[in-house]
Amino acid sequence: MINQKHFTAATKLRGLLLLAALLPSLASVAEAQQTGSVTVRTMSTPTSIFVIRNARIVTVSGADIDNGTLIIRNGRVEAVGAAESVSAPAGAQEIDARGLSVYPGMIDAATNLGLLEIGAVAATVDTTEVGDMNPHAQALVAVNPHNASVDVTRVVGVTNVVTMPLGGVISGQAAIINLNGTTPGEMAVTPSAALVIDFPRAAGGAGFFSQPQPPNLTETIQTRDRQIERLRNMLRDAEAYGRAHDAYRNDSRLPRPDVNTTLAALVPFVRGERPVMFRAERERDIRAAVRFADEMKIKPIIIGGNEASQAAPLLKERDVPVILTGILDLPPREDDYYDVLYENAAKLQRAGVRFCISTGDTGAQVRDLPFHAGMAAAFGLPRAEALKAVTLYPAQIMNVSDRLGSIEPGKTANLVITDGDLLEARTNVRYLFIEGRQIPLVSRHTELYDQFKDRK
Repeated sequence: MINQKHFTAATKLRGLLLLAALLPSLASVAEAQQTGSVTVRTMSTPTSIFVIRNARIVTVSGADIDNGTLIIRNGRVEAVGAAESVSAPAGAQEIDARGLSVYPGMIDAATNLGLLEIGAVAATVDTTEVGDMNPHAQALVAVNPHNASVDVTRVVGVTNVVTMPLGGVISGQAAIINLNGTTPGEMAVTPSAALVIDFPRAAGGAGFFSQPQPPNLTETIQTRDRQIERLRNMLRDAEAYGRAHDAYRNDSRLPRPDVNTTLAALVPFVRGERPVMFRAERERDIRAAVRFADEMKIKPIIIGGNEASQAAPLLKERDVPVILTGILDLPPREDDYYDVLYENAAKLQRAGVRFCISTGDTGAQVRDLPFHAGMAAAFGLPRAEALKAVTLYPAQIMNVSDRLGSIEPGKTANLVITDGDLLEARTNVRYLFIEGRQIPLVSRHTELYDQFKDRK
């Protein structure tokens, strides 16, 4: 009779040996299946040392280098300069970029990328929290690193986005992310970059298809004023909450203040340590948001800004930056000129207002960011300024210009190598680096093209 104990142990041992033998093949199958449906991420792979030679290097923050060399080490730009002034380290992987141009990766500063997959499928939409006041809601925790729009967006040269929540008066906290990684934490550049407020208004937005004035305008204005007063009171409560906890930390003999996660989330913003992004399109709403920020002593950023040029003197005086999201939109009013929004960036630039250009998209169309900047350049914005509007300027507005937005030694190696002007529709991206890792130029779009290009 077989000993049951020995039989069980032998069976387990054979099972483990069989599993060990099958693991390589199972991994290959899994990798093949993943490659066929979702682009393989490379965040977990170690960075290498790269030398990019014979390239035209567009530093953005300084002069272009016509025949330059750039070294990437440990995820950062180690050196950049004329070919004869930069020596390549031993063992580096070399890229001959003759005839190509190197740019810093583009940044879209107002998106919902990663928070929405399929609008008609509620389980894939995580843009909005329940309620009107959600300062503690962080967009980063809801980011899906495997969202199809991530790959589609980065292969055109957009390496970073600010992804933010929607809904309510206080929507939550926006995050700056790299478009590479297997977890939200790996993607994060600044987990809590800004607070997003949909500033209360009396009527619909400023778009061509916006809602008309409501029949009872007085009641609508009263509702708006109540929302603003509620917002004001919450910000003041957060200021008092922060002072109470500071006092307790300095003197433990005082009564311990209650813990309130909602008010605690607001403290860095009411103290001016981090900016507050106000969604506002019309001139009157922009002016109201700036006045409100002055009253509450917070650092404002305007998102949208279709009529920002009409408030340019105030924005310049208060040094309030604008993230333009409507460059390619239809005119705000039926009697506006067709190019009123195309020229918006040029008008702000001439007025000395800090600005950047964004698609303002939920994800699928963030890949069109270079075309938004290109259109602004075609309607009066100097080409160099148009490039800065999607690289250096959003980095400055979001307080990450020490890491992103230009090609300088010590900055994160988020780089794009192209065969033409970065803002031209006919330009192709040849190489892409995020945090010094070379990223495959593969997306859902390229997979579908490869799948059907030879179909009879």
